[in-house]
Amino acid sequence: MSPITRTLRFGLEPRALLAATWARFDAARFRIRTATHLRRWGLAYAAALAGALWFHNHYALGLNATHSLPGTLYLIERGAPPQRGEHVAFRWAGGGPYPAGVTFIKVLAGQPGDTVTREDATFVVAGTAVGQAKPTSRRGEPLEPGPTGTLPEGRYFVFAPHPDSLDSRYALTGWIAREQIIGRARAIF
Repeated sequence: MSPITRTLRFGLEPRALLAATWARFDAARFRIRTATHLRRWGLAYAAALAGALWFHNHYALGLNATHSLPGTLYLIERGAPPQRGEHVAFRWAGGGPYPAGVTFIKVLAGQPGDTVTREDATFVVAGTAVGQAKPTSRRGEPLEPGPTGTLPEGRYFVFAPHPDSLDSRYALTGWIAREQIIGRARAIF
């Protein structure tokens, strides 16, 4: 029977159990075993840490928690400027059902200089219809249509093909500022 099992069997309190375990701790043996382990595996740990830091500086992972896009997990290439039709990851400015700073992933439809128009409820970006704006959300809350006009420098129109997507078709999202963009996103699965 192990000392821990024997201790629990005889009904010692958790504090007494901790004291009994600490009393058996051999600091010199621990130092020797730790030093031996680090000599053997230290380079592997350093390489893993360097790899993790490099990944963090160049990439991020994004999770699409809604059905607005077909993918669930996205690899975000930090700082890579997305082109029209590619997925873009950006930080939500705040408002509505989401707090500021949440990562959103949408499709980049409009770039600076493109014209955004609205014909009834249908938004047209650079001559291509991207979707219709709904008057109310799924919860019945009123939705204001997003801005129209020529996208100024540093502003982008984003959307997702899902009819319930919260994107630039609505004033709550509006046009995305360049400073909000994290980078290009690619679906992993």
